[in-house]
Amino acid sequence: QVQLVESGGGLVQAGTSLRLSCAASGRTSSSYVLAWFRQAPGKEREFVAAITPSGGSTYYADSLKGRFTISRDNAKNTVYLQMDSLKPEDTAVYYCAAAPTRSRREDYYYTYIYTYWGQGTQVTVSS
Repeated sequence: QVQLVESGGGLVQAGTSLRLSCAASGRTSSSYVLAWFRQAPGKEREFVAAITPSGGSTYYADSLKGRFTISRDNAKNTVYLQMDSLKPEDTAVYYCAAAPTRSRREDYYYTYIYTYWGQGTQVTVSS
């Protein structure tokens, strides 16, 4: 069992930065792939970024590459999402998720492989 708790959301102006954190707890949490998804009102939950247990590999939604950076600190059992040059369209609830590693990296982009989810943190970007 893995528990995930997000923090760091808030109301910010366009062009600024925000860093989200997700604290993971559970005996094997450091062995899971950790990811961020987001869901805007009236839209489906979408993939943002994922990072492998060692932190050696990262994956991003094409539209967010260059603005968002995922990282993890296994000593703190925490995954981070650094979001730069924020835009109003980044407004959403951001969710942290955990999944066992997969042989196909393409799988990390899909919600169905993630076993554990956090409660989400709201990010609102004003123009």
